Amino acid sequence: MNIIVNGISHQLSSDQHETILSTYLREELKLTGSKIGCGVGVCGSCTVLVEGRALRSCKLKLKDLDGKSILTIEGIHGSEGGIHPIQQAFIDVGAIQCGFCTPGMVLSAYALLLSNPHPMREEIRQAIKGNLCRCTGYQQIVDAIELAASRM
Repeated sequence: MNIIVNGISHQLSSDQHETILSTYLREELKLTGSKIGCGVGVCGSCTVLVEGRALRSCKLKLKDLDGKSILTIEGIHGSEGGIHPIQQAFIDVGAIQCGFCTPGMVLSAYALLLSNPHPMREEIRQAIKGNLCRCTGYQQIVDAIELAASRM
């Protein structure tokens, strides 16, 4: 079995097939940007992109990801290797408070902007509705995604 994480192929042994993706990312690959909040797919803090779709890594088993491409927060970057425009927009509008939800929010925004480069505010709200934030009240997050869309 094989998965591709941030462009790098990883061979998996048979004893890893039942491993949860969030655990594998954090413990085996040391990619700790995706957080484990609720562990049951409700909070969105473990969001990653699988084949371009925002999914909860705490609900995915490695055996179901064979041959798939996974993007984590560590794998996104700007055109010249620096900070991604979505991340910069989050900084610029103050959409980051404690930062726990931010990786999941950024990846949900990234998935949205891949499929819809010019979303309306309601479409942005729908795209992030599965990502819980206890600090910002969402207004700045929606503003950040709207700003990122205009810059990208």
